[in-house]
Amino acid sequence: MAIGLLGTTLDTGTQETRWERWRPSVALCRQEDLLIHRFEILHQQKFADLAATVEGDIRSVSPETEVKLRTIPDLDPWDFEQVFGALHDFARAYPFDTDREEYLVHITTGSHVAQICMFLLTESRHFPARLLQTIPPRRGSPEAGTFQIIDLDLSRYDRIATRFFEEAREGLSFLKSGIDTRNRLFNALIERIERVAISSREPILLMGPTGAGKSHLARRIYELKKARRQVEREFVEVNCATLRGDAAMSALFGHREGAFTGALTDRQGLLRAADGAILFLDEIGELGSDEQAMLLRAVEEKRFLPLGSDREVESSFQLIAGTNRDLRAAVEGGRFREDLFSRINLWTFELPGLRSRLEDLEPNLDYELKQFAVAFGKKVAFNQEARRRFLAFAASPEAAWRSNFRDLNAAVTRMATLSPAGRITVEVVEEEIARLRSLWQRPEERPAESIVEEVIGAERTARLDRFDRAQLAEVLRVARECRTMSEAGRRLFAVSRLGKARPNDADRLSKYLARFGLAWDEIHLP
Repeated sequence: MAIGLLGTTLDTGTQETRWERWRPSVALCRQEDLLIHRFEILHQQKFADLAATVEGDIRSVSPETEVKLRTIPDLDPWDFEQVFGALHDFARAYPFDTDREEYLVHITTGSHVAQICMFLLTESRHFPARLLQTIPPRRGSPEAGTFQIIDLDLSRYDRIATRFFEEAREGLSFLKSGIDTRNRLFNALIERIERVAISSREPILLMGPTGAGKSHLARRIYELKKARRQVEREFVEVNCATLRGDAAMSALFGHREGAFTGALTDRQGLLRAADGAILFLDEIGELGSDEQAMLLRAVEEKRFLPLGSDREVESSFQLIAGTNRDLRAAVEGGRFREDLFSRINLWTFELPGLRSRLEDLEPNLDYELKQFAVAFGKKVAFNQEARRRFLAFAASPEAAWRSNFRDLNAAVTRMATLSPAGRITVEVVEEEIARLRSLWQRPEERPAESIVEEVIGAERTARLDRFDRAQLAEVLRVARECRTMSEAGRRLFAVSRLGKARPNDADRLSKYLARFGLAWDEIHLP
C-alpha cells in the first residue's frame, strides 16, 4: 500500500503528450518489480481535476491498483507548521492494519517541506511504513524509471550501527576523561548522562559528596555538547556558596547602574553570559530564597529582571546544578523552594564517592599522574613496591577519602612533587599515608588541646584555662562542620537563641572568636 502526495508540478499534464513525460505517481504503478495494490494520493481540493487525471492514468497502466484520492486542507506548501499539521492529522486518523498490509510512503512528490514532513512522520512511526523514492529514467533504462525502498530501522545497517556505537563509546570515554573506569554502576550512570547530555536541553542536577567530580563532569558535558555543535558560547560556572545578598542577585542576574550602593556601572550577570551555552551553579542549595525565585522564572521562561531595572532581558541557557546537600530534606525544612526543586529534578544523577568505587582507584591514580605531567611538564611514576603499598592503603578501611577525588589529586600532587628523580618511593608513600591519616582524623577524635593548638598555637593554648580551652575546641569543631558562620552559630546557640526576639547567631559567634583574636576565615575549612 502506497501513500503519497499529488505532484502538482511533476504529475501535471492533460494532453496526450503527457505520456512522453516522466510522472512519478504514474511511474510508481508501472514498476515491473513492485505491485501497488492500493495508492492513497493526498491532494488539495483546488487540484482535484489533476488528481482525477492521474487516477485515470494509473488505472490504465495498472488495473490491479486501487486509487484512493484523499483531500487535505488547502495550505501553503512551504509553511512547515501547516503542512506538518495536515499530514499529522491524516496519519493519526488513518486505519493502518500492519498485520495485513505493508505500507510505503512515496516521498518523490510534493514540496521539499512536505517531503521533510513525510520523512519525519515515517521516522516517528506515525506512518508505520518504509520510504519509497522513484527515480526518472536514464538513457537506455525503462520508461517508468526505477525505484528504491529505504528502511529507517538503522539497526539493520551494519555500518551505520557500528558508527553510532563507536560515537557513543567516544562520548562515554570523553565524559570519563578517557579513564578506563571499572565500576559497573558508575559506568551505567555515565552512559545515561551521555544520552541525556546530547539529547536534552533541560536542567541537569548532579548530586554527590564533596570532591566526587560534579564540577569536572559538568564541564565535560559542556565540552561534549560543544563538540556536537549544540552550544555556541563559553561555559559559565559559579559556586553559589560564595554569593550573598545584593552581590548574589547582581552576579547572577546583573544590575543597572545605581541599583545599590557601589553599583557604578551596568553589569551583565552570569545568566546573560550563559546565553546559548551552559550555566553551572555549584552548591545550588546555598542560594537565598529570592535568588531561587528569580532563577525558577529564568529557567522556565528564559527571561528575568536585572537588579534595579524595569525591563526584562532574555537568556536561553541550559542549567546544570550541583549540590552535596540533600535537596529533598532542604525542601521539607523550608530551606529550598519546592517548585525550583521540581523544575531542576527532571534529570538527577547522584555521583558516588571514591569509597564506593574502589575498583576505580588504579585507573584514577594513573590519570592523576598524567595530569601532573601535563601541568608541571614532569613525568613521575611509582616504583612497583610503592604503587602496591599506596593502592593497598587507598582501598583499606583506613582510607576515608572524605574529599574523594580532591584528596586523591592532592595526594598524588604531593608525592610527585617530593620525588625529584621522577620515581615515587615507598618512603614517600609512607609519609603521605601518615599525612592522610592525620587529615582524616575527625575533630571529636582529637584531644581538645590538639585542635586549639592547631589554630592558635601551643603557647597561647597553654595560657588558657581548661574550661576556655574545652569550649573553644567545641566551637572550632562545630565551625569546621558548617558551611557558614550563621549555620555554626545556630548550632552553638541552639538553646539561648530561642529566648531572643531577633537572634543574630553570626554576630554572637564573631564576637566570641574575637576574644581569642580569631576570625571566621581563619578557622573554617572550605
